[in-house]
Amino acid sequence: MDTGLLIDNENVPAGDGATFERANPVGGATATTAAAAGSADVDRAVKAAQAAFPAWSATGPAERRKILNKAADLMDEWTPKFIEIGIAETGGTGMWHGFNCMFAGKILREAAASVTQIKGEVIPSDRPGSLSMGYRQPVGVLVGMAPWNAAQILGVRAFALPIACGNTVVLKASEKCPATHRMLADVMAAAGLPKGVLNVVTHSAKDAPDVVNALIDHPAVKRINFTGSTRVGRIIAERAAKHLKPCLLELGGKAPLVVLDDAHIGGAVNAANFGAFMNSGQICMSTERIIVDEKVADAFADAFAAKAAGLVAGPPGEKVHLGSVIDADAVDHVAALLADAEAKGAKRLCGGIPDSGTIMPATILDHVTSEMRIYGEESFGPIVSIIRAKDTDHAIELANDSDYGLSSSVFGQDVRRAMDVARRIESGICHVNGPTVFDEAQMPFGGVKASGYGRFGGSAGIDAFTELRWITVEDPEQPYPF
Repeated sequence: MDTGLLIDNENVPAGDGATFERANPVGGATATTAAAAGSADVDRAVKAAQAAFPAWSATGPAERRKILNKAADLMDEWTPKFIEIGIAETGGTGMWHGFNCMFAGKILREAAASVTQIKGEVIPSDRPGSLSMGYRQPVGVLVGMAPWNAAQILGVRAFALPIACGNTVVLKASEKCPATHRMLADVMAAAGLPKGVLNVVTHSAKDAPDVVNALIDHPAVKRINFTGSTRVGRIIAERAAKHLKPCLLELGGKAPLVVLDDAHIGGAVNAANFGAFMNSGQICMSTERIIVDEKVADAFADAFAAKAAGLVAGPPGEKVHLGSVIDADAVDHVAALLADAEAKGAKRLCGGIPDSGTIMPATILDHVTSEMRIYGEESFGPIVSIIRAKDTDHAIELANDSDYGLSSSVFGQDVRRAMDVARRIESGICHVNGPTVFDEAQMPFGGVKASGYGRFGGSAGIDAFTELRWITVEDPEQPYPF
C-alpha cells in the first residue's frame, strides 16, 4: 500500500519526494510505502493546523459531536480494511486489530460526548461587583505521537479528545504502521472534519529524531502528547522543557499482578493468561510480573502453565491466540532475557524461542529473582515472570520494586485487604480481581514514576487539552488606592 502525508485533508508527498518502506514482520514483504517527511513537511503540517484553529475552535459542540460520532460509525465500517493493513504492518492478529477498531470507536464516541463537558466555574471574589470565572478554552495546535502496538486505539486517543476540545492536531505516525495511522485521519476527513484540523506526518526511522525535534520546537505547537517507550519519552520531555511546553506522557510498564494467599486461583490464572499474552505481550499494561504468595505459588504456577500451554501461536491471518511480534529485534530481546534468567536459576514452565521467524509461543518463567534482567527490564513480548512472595507485605514490596508504575492488579477474596494492597501499590492504575490489561475511554489513564505523567480520558483528559484561565468582569468605576 502507498500512502502520503495528510495536510489540509489532501494526500501529499514529502517535499523532496522521499519515501520509506515498512516490511511485514512475517516474511519481510513490503507492507507499506509511505512518504518520508522532513522538517519542511512538519512546518507545512503545523501551519495547516494553525490556519484551521480559529474556525475550528469557534465551531459549536453539536457540530463537533456530529463529526466524531460519524467517525466512530466509519471505524466500524472500515474495520475489515484496518485489520488487513494492521496485520501486514505489525503482525498482530485479526482479533487484536478488530478489538482496536471497536475500542477506537468508543474513544471517538466518548470524545463526542465530552464536547459539552468542557466546563469552567464561577469563583467567589472578595471584590464587590466582580464576576470571577475559571474559564476553559482550547490551547491551539497540539502534537500527538502514537506507537504501533495498539495502532488504532492509541492513534485515535492522540487526537480525538484534543479535537473535541477545539484544538487542531498534527499526528506523528509510527514508522512501523504508517498506513494504519494515516487511515485514521482518512476516517476523520470522510466524517466531515474540516481541512487542517487533523494532519498526519509519516517518516522513516532514520528521520524520526529530526521530525520529532521539528514538531516540538515549532513555535505554533503548544502541547505534546506521547505514548511510547520511557527512553524516548524522556527525550521528548527534556526537549519540550526547553520551550516550557507541557507534555502528557504515557510510557513503558512492568505491570505486576499480585496473587494473595486467599485469591481465587482460577480467576487469577485467567487474568494472568490474558494480561501476559494478549497481542503477544506487546501492550503497555501487559502483565510482566506475577507476584504470588508462596503459600499458593505451586498451585498457581501449575494451573497457569497448563492454561498458557494451550495458547496457539501462528500466522496472524489465521485463528490464533498469538501472532507475530513486531520484528526480529523483539525476538532477540526476549531471547536474551530468557537466557539470562535460566542461567541464573529461573525455571521455564512453557514456551521458548522459535528457531526462526517472529512468531513466538507463550513463555512462563518461575522462581525469578532480582538478580535476573527480566526482573526489572520491560520485556514487551510473550514472556512473563513468576516471583514468589513470603507474605502480603513482601508482595507489595516486590510490586513496588520497579522503575515503572502504569498498571497493576491484585487478586484476593478479602476485598478490604485487596483494596489496601491496591492503595499501597505505586501505579497509576490498579484493578482488584481483574487483569492488568483493561481500559475504558472515560477513565483517567496514565502512570507514575518512569511510566510517565498526565492522564488521558474523561475530565482529566479535558484538563490536559484545554487552558484554564481566570477571567473577570468588573465595575469600570471601581475605586483604586491611587
